Amino acid sequence: MTHSFDKDYWQQHWQQTHGDKPGSMAGNPPNPYLAQETAGLAPGTALDAGCGAGAEAIWLASHGWQLTAADISTDALARAADRATASGQTESIRWVEADLTAWEPAMRFDLVTTHYAHPAIPQLAFYQRISDWVAPGGTLLIVGHLHTGHGHGHGHGHGHPAEATVTLADITAVLNAADWEIVTAEEHRRPAPGPGGHAVSLHDVVVRATRRP
Repeated sequence: MTHSFDKDYWQQHWQQTHGDKPGSMAGNPPNPYLAQETAGLAPGTALDAGCGAGAEAIWLASHGWQLTAADISTDALARAADRATASGQTESIRWVEADLTAWEPAMRFDLVTTHYAHPAIPQLAFYQRISDWVAPGGTLLIVGHLHTGHGHGHGHGHGHPAEATVTLADITAVLNAADWEIVTAEEHRRPAPGPGGHAVSLHDVVVRATRRP
């Protein structure tokens, strides 16, 4: 049975997610590719599109970035704000409740990043949409799951819409070579905590691109 990644879905997801449970997304550390892919970038303005419980936004703020962190779920944002307060990272983060399929930022950013965000539109359309929010010379960083049709290890279960499935070729194809330089285009497998404390294997796609000036 399939479902839509709409506001109701994400509200229910975060209401059922508890940070003290093994494998909970609410207590996850920042994505391991974030530090690797931003290591050589000068901190500036950044947008975390689909920020969830805020791990990546908080990490970026702690490394000098000025963050706009947007998510459709009020429950996720509440968890993220509490986590930021606990970590002492409140001054550099603006939390925004937003449907990223319709919301438009008032500015362009030096870095736009998204980590496993699934919107209520086809995945590639979402990536193309957020790419428009990168300033000239800025960076787009996409980390997504490469779905295999056997469940995706993200904790949401089976039955994802086909539009949520992406490959490296899918993502890089929507980034016009005249406008973008692809810096990183890789697939990785890595272990991660799953539901019930059982380890799962994640198959990730990582794309970093620089918008040409």
